[in-house]
Amino acid sequence: MKIRSLTAAGLLLTLTVGCTTGAPPDDSAADSGVADEITVWTVEDVQDRITATEKIIAGFTEQSGIKVNLVAISEAQFDKIVTTSAAGGTLPDVVAALSPAGVQSMAVSGLLDTKSTGEVVDALGRDTFSPTALNLTRDNEEQVAVPSDAWTQLLFYRKDLFAKAGLGTPNTYAKIEAAAKKLTSGGKWGIALSTKAGDPFTHQSFEHLALGNGCEMVDRDGTVTLDSAACKEAFSFYGDLARNYSADGNQDVDTTRANYFAGKAAMVIWSTFLLDELAGLRNDALPTCPECKGDPEFLAKNTGIVGPVSGPSGKPAQYGRVTSWALTKAGNAAASKQFVEYMMDEAYTDWLAIAPEGKVPVRKGTAGDPRKFVDAWSELKAGVDKKAPLTDFYSADVLETLIDGPDEVAPWGFSQGQGALVGATNGQLPVAGAVNDMVNGTDPHRAAEQADAAVTEIAESLK
Repeated sequence: MKIRSLTAAGLLLTLTVGCTTGAPPDDSAADSGVADEITVWTVEDVQDRITATEKIIAGFTEQSGIKVNLVAISEAQFDKIVTTSAAGGTLPDVVAALSPAGVQSMAVSGLLDTKSTGEVVDALGRDTFSPTALNLTRDNEEQVAVPSDAWTQLLFYRKDLFAKAGLGTPNTYAKIEAAAKKLTSGGKWGIALSTKAGDPFTHQSFEHLALGNGCEMVDRDGTVTLDSAACKEAFSFYGDLARNYSADGNQDVDTTRANYFAGKAAMVIWSTFLLDELAGLRNDALPTCPECKGDPEFLAKNTGIVGPVSGPSGKPAQYGRVTSWALTKAGNAAASKQFVEYMMDEAYTDWLAIAPEGKVPVRKGTAGDPRKFVDAWSELKAGVDKKAPLTDFYSADVLETLIDGPDEVAPWGFSQGQGALVGATNGQLPVAGAVNDMVNGTDPHRAAEQADAAVTEIAESLK
């Protein structure tokens, strides 16, 4: 298998030592009309993930005789690379770990083989997938990508502090605010919230809470709706929490984690990627709370998680991202289908094992064993410097909340068919900017209107 890195300049550069693994193709592939070589792009361009993917693909080559050229792509440059490659006729057969915005971009450009994609999902069994994941990767009746796995945003909270204060599970605006208010004292904060402008994490944290209040960025007609009553209510709620019950200054992905890990905050909004770090499995992000010195697992033992959150004007919802396999029209359909089916079935557990905390299965099992993959996922070893199953640290209830997560995600724009707008806003992050302005004094309703105007301008530029 050849491993390369593709840059926006349009040149192929060596990423690691080039190598070929797996058995040579046999005659059966050629006789069946299946190509003996395909190219797969992956946006998971971190070295350890590339190495793990290489090992999985070697098994596919050994079984099928089909060689795979693996090309690592920078997600930040993905759209530029796709445009250049489409114009030059050098698109891959398959794209791995593609974001919803990436899927939408390729679908709008007519680059995806939706017929083959639908056939893969049917072959694996539609009923074995999360219905939500399928809906998020569908354009009307066409399946534009094969959903692979997901990570979700969660609210982590100190069960011990909540119990001592007589507080209930913080799954509504009212309960979150009551807990934040009661637990902000003695130099400690009720919650750690991201507020930094230009930071995707700030946007994701806000969207997570806004979704549960019925706040949507855009409707099906393409009208931006961030100035709606529900969104203004969400801005007010987030601003109140950030100004009164969270640490001062610009908070981000690192400082929010650090405050929770140090025992300085009773709640934090973070993604499933926090799970292994919370358990002390990553040396550069270890819990540092006073109790953690005597018991490194203290925080994991005393942390509860909440998935969907609801506000007074909405119903429970949460933010998350479903990543997918995309089959291109430029590729060999038969070989591409064979490869993706292998990755989503025989090799699926190995694929999830690359990062269990960030790869929650959206295919829960098979027709004969409906929980095959979620049960296997629960026992996978997570972590970076240390490895251990999540079951060593978290209860069955916590794991079920994680497993149910992909069924609950409802990110802005995609159910309204406005994924292209979502992708465009990711470059400018106007909502994060409005949140930061609000925390620094702008009226919440004015901040909502400011975000609405900025996103509307982006939407107009796409027409």
